[in-house]
Amino acid sequence: MTDENGKDAGTHGININLNGKIALVTGSSSGLGMEIARYMAKAGATVAIHYRKEVEPATNLADDINKSGGKAAIFGGDVSKRSDVEKMFSDIDKKFGPVDILVNNAGIDGKRELCGDDDPDDWERVISINLLGPYYCSREAVRRMKKSGHGVIVNITSVHEFVPWSGYTAYSSAKAGLSMFTKTLAQEVSESGIRVVAVAPGAIKTPINKDVWSNPETYKDLLTKIAMPRMGETKDIAEAVTFLASDYASYITGTTLVVDGGMLLYPAFKHGG
Repeated sequence: MTDENGKDAGTHGININLNGKIALVTGSSSGLGMEIARYMAKAGATVAIHYRKEVEPATNLADDINKSGGKAAIFGGDVSKRSDVEKMFSDIDKKFGPVDILVNNAGIDGKRELCGDDDPDDWERVISINLLGPYYCSREAVRRMKKSGHGVIVNITSVHEFVPWSGYTAYSSAKAGLSMFTKTLAQEVSESGIRVVAVAPGAIKTPINKDVWSNPETYKDLLTKIAMPRMGETKDIAEAVTFLASDYASYITGTTLVVDGGMLLYPAFKHGG
């Protein structure tokens, strides 16, 4: 098989190349964000590692990337505070230059509270981090990307942008809102060389949900909700995000890539209705 230039297309592997790109991954001091940052670095991007409080794991990650021949530095701040976000982007400008790739990953589930019995402060906190945070970061990124004429924003949503989750109205509402923000922003910047996409993870094995996957009973119950017979790994999400940030996805914008092992296939119906 040959490509359009007559070269053998079957003798070379396809490698994602983010060389020369500056990528900011929010919430990258742990879990999904940490793995995404590692994959961005492996693909050649210079990585701005964001943390809110966890300085040590953020520093360790940056050290690992730098020792492996990559380039990374840490930047702190609360994404729910506009002033923190503005300062973070300014600090990245000074250290590396303007951001080319933004991954809005920072987020929290919040407490399980039924509406009416909940604390409004808890609801507002989840919305502030999960929805206002991506807005503040995207706003700063878009201002820079419009000047350069290119850029990619990847928003990490959840299967709960589609699926209701009792007790987590704030989380589900924020993720559904982030989905529509993705679509609308993609429409706004479509002629500016900027793409905006989302990745919706399903059940991914991270330290935050260890109490579920480390318990045989709760893990067995979880698997009944997934069509494929396993939980997702952080690399499943990191690979999807890195692909979407690359030129291989250059014609993809304004949509959500669901990475859930088939949770949205309603696996309970596999054996009949």
